[in-house]
Amino acid sequence: MTRSHYSQVFALKVLALVMLGGGSIPVYADDTDDQAKDRDLDQVVVSARKIEGPDQAPSQGSLVATQPRSVINGEFVQDNDSPLANYTDIIKFTPSVWTVDPNGPGMMENLATSIRGFQDGFFNVTFDGIPWGDSNDFTHHSTSYFMAQDVGAVVVDRGPGNAATLGDATFGGTIAVQSDDPRNLRALSGELSAGSFGMQLAALRYDTGEISDWGGTRAFIDVKSFTADGYLSNSGLWRNNAFLKVIQPLALGDSTTITVASNLNKLAQHPPIGATTAQLAAYGVNYSYNTDPNSQAYYGYNLDRISTDFEYIGVSSQFNGWRLNNDVYTYAYFHDGWNGEDVNGTQPNGVVLPGDVPNGTMYGPNDVPGQLLTNNYRSVGDIFRLEHDLGPGTAQIGAWYDHQTNYRALIEVDMSDNEAFNPSILGNTVPNEIESADRLMHDQLFTDQEYLQYIWHVWSDLDLTGGVKAVRFERDQYAPVNQGTLQPLVFEETWSRNLASLDAHYKIADDWSAYAQFSQGFLAPNLNVLYTTNPAESNVQPQATNNYQAGTTWANRGFSLSADVYYIDFNNEITSRTVEGIKEFYNEGGTLYKGVEAEGSYVLGAGFTVYANGSLNAAHSKTDQTWVPDTPIRTGTIGLFYKQGPLQGSLMDRYVGARYGDVEDAYPLGGYSTTDAALNYTFLNSVGALKDAKIGVTAQNLANKTSIYFLSGYTGGGTPLWFTIPGRSFQITLSASLQ
Repeated sequence: MTRSHYSQVFALKVLALVMLGGGSIPVYADDTDDQAKDRDLDQVVVSARKIEGPDQAPSQGSLVATQPRSVINGEFVQDNDSPLANYTDIIKFTPSVWTVDPNGPGMMENLATSIRGFQDGFFNVTFDGIPWGDSNDFTHHSTSYFMAQDVGAVVVDRGPGNAATLGDATFGGTIAVQSDDPRNLRALSGELSAGSFGMQLAALRYDTGEISDWGGTRAFIDVKSFTADGYLSNSGLWRNNAFLKVIQPLALGDSTTITVASNLNKLAQHPPIGATTAQLAAYGVNYSYNTDPNSQAYYGYNLDRISTDFEYIGVSSQFNGWRLNNDVYTYAYFHDGWNGEDVNGTQPNGVVLPGDVPNGTMYGPNDVPGQLLTNNYRSVGDIFRLEHDLGPGTAQIGAWYDHQTNYRALIEVDMSDNEAFNPSILGNTVPNEIESADRLMHDQLFTDQEYLQYIWHVWSDLDLTGGVKAVRFERDQYAPVNQGTLQPLVFEETWSRNLASLDAHYKIADDWSAYAQFSQGFLAPNLNVLYTTNPAESNVQPQATNNYQAGTTWANRGFSLSADVYYIDFNNEITSRTVEGIKEFYNEGGTLYKGVEAEGSYVLGAGFTVYANGSLNAAHSKTDQTWVPDTPIRTGTIGLFYKQGPLQGSLMDRYVGARYGDVEDAYPLGGYSTTDAALNYTFLNSVGALKDAKIGVTAQNLANKTSIYFLSGYTGGGTPLWFTIPGRSFQITLSASLQ
């Protein structure tokens, strides 16, 4: 598909929006017994606000879902998670999920988040129903956008969804982060936190309440600032964040609502990359960087500065039996980074490894070699959805358009000479950016997806949903210096496929449902497939899956239980490993993913609730039956929760089973468990304007386990780099509001 055709498609969608007078924000299911209606809306966007089971549980299944789903409500997040938690920390207690946060909760970008063994880049992440991420490899930056204070709910869908599920990598599942809504009463709320690893946080939120003179407008703005030294040595992080959300009802049609949201984030960090076993033995299990300006591992030479924004305008409208939704959005990521050429001690100053420096770039005998990284991108897009009751069911159509532009550069620099570009040995006397570049690339990704779906209400308790989605990706690259080849490249490539889905949902009783699903998945190759002199000859093929799963959920206010089985036939799987902080990708061939998952909670009484989940997971190559790296053979959680009067508390243990850090038999890693706890006491409910004054303590890894648990990559010489479990940490939080 050409860019002009993409523009025409986008223009037609905008024209349709104007003519119909509506658009979309995410639709949430109400707490109602009309589950048929809930399922219709549930096909449009993920519903996280419907909590059917015990409300203290960290997560639970959904009676209306047509695939395995775990729902985490915002109240649980605020009471039990660290105030610095990223969305990846929030989901760590759900079935089949494994996350790695080696610097302490929220204190660095998660290096690995896995669902059933699918790594980041193989599943979708959305914010208020909008897919987002890096176009180069479909991964996400967990510290660079949203903070826990603004989270209303998080849903983990462990499956590809149906035709109406939009995103670049939906076949591995979807993590759906949903923002909090403005409150109905005007209030000024504050939060102060301090804790281990030098952590300090201050947050201030203002809610307007419902403004009747403006037709019921509600809005809030929340600003946060925190600093942390981090668990790992000399790996601090500084972060400022602001979030605004406005909901405006309109007297148009049966009902129309406009939502405007904006998130701004600024971040500075010394990003850890792991340590060799020799470094861990010499400097301690939390070693990352040193304080020596003559070293490539000097923390001052290893720094990221990142600014992001995320905005959308959404409209949801109902008129004459039609339900129309549309989001117009943009988000951006601006990243300047510096790093030593080799921070792990295998490459001395003034020396470079063969092939590491382009065009013969050289250093003086005492110079500190390093790199300057730039990664800037912006996405602009639109999501359009329309549905109408037709015959014995509901017809749905929709489309998603996204255009991301990306500039990526990596320049060899002399860190000891004000980061000057290094001249090459070709005789240049003036530093030259081109001749010092590992990459200089301008690339674009055009994504276009359209779907048609029908929900057939076979009878009041049985729904069959069938649909098809057309998926197209186009990559355009203009590279004065192409990564991998160091040569110029101008190239474009398009991949497309039609994907089918079919699912059944049966309401066995008011508190019991079952489902079965078949769905196809597709993921275009990452940008790295263009890192050759002739990408047209690349043998890296698009990834495709056939997904089969079935499950059941039983939920009421005293008890919830859900269980499922899955089987995923994955062809042409592209996998990667990291060398000196750069991922290398290749086709691993066909793999099979299969497993069993369950979670449940039970109200014991007297304020106590018990929760448990578990999974058995397998991921093997079809050709030689070897195990897929970073896929735990099992996961499990057990927790006890208390809430009565002014006191609330929790105690949770998370187990992650054995896995391989790389190909099977290379770096086997044993299972481990960590225990977290929380205790909150509301010492003042209401005195005049002061409301809900509360003090809380959250703690992670109570047993202070610090064993190696993650292979983060390799040095240029092939030496493994490791992370250890971050040691025990505590956070104390004081919060209150004025109304």
